[in-house]
Amino acid sequence: MGNVIKIRNIVRDFTLGQEIVHVLKGIDLDIDRGEYVAIMGPSGSGKSTLMNIIGCLDTATSGTYVLNGKDVSKMSDDELADIRNTEIGFVFQTFNLLPRTTALENVALPMVYAGVSKSERTKRAEDVLISVGLEDRMDHKPNQLSGGQRQRVAVGRALVNHPSIILADEPTGNLDSKTSLEILNLFEDIHKAGNTVIMVTHEEDVAARAKRIIRLIDGMIYSDTLNK
Repeated sequence: MGNVIKIRNIVRDFTLGQEIVHVLKGIDLDIDRGEYVAIMGPSGSGKSTLMNIIGCLDTATSGTYVLNGKDVSKMSDDELADIRNTEIGFVFQTFNLLPRTTALENVALPMVYAGVSKSERTKRAEDVLISVGLEDRMDHKPNQLSGGQRQRVAVGRALVNHPSIILADEPTGNLDSKTSLEILNLFEDIHKAGNTVIMVTHEEDVAARAKRIIRLIDGMIYSDTLNK
């Protein structure tokens, strides 16, 4: 399968006034193509910082990060923006949808930045919305959709550029238990279709759906286990 993510000795320090806070303290991590991984840890463990580095939303103080064969640890902000748009599909707890645009337009948005033609954008966005079960909601705006439907739009938007990894941050955090289950089933389908899924969560039952659980404590990997 090969690594899609190869992280070596990643350190992330933040300066707060006169103090330097060591948030990540030398993380080594390999994730193979097609894996379904949950990253867990208490508040302050560094899991959000690690997710931001994996998602190229932040860069490490030191260490190397190779994503899909590209060394992103040395890239400029513009290069990182390109990587975020082409290699990474994001799903956030708060959906992050544009309120005045339809589900179809929200899903098509990453392809605008990627320079895909309008006809191709529409076709791919329609196909993705059908795949996440929203074929009858394409022209609805976010305020006309339930929380679960909004998260499905967000998942569709994450999938539309065929990224190397799907990165989900507490994707069921704002949903009730029944809707959470539907979204987790959707992630399972996405993984079975061959996608690499990385989910950051503090909920054990959400993490239990992944095939591998990485736990962070105090900026270091405390355990890395395969789920039976």
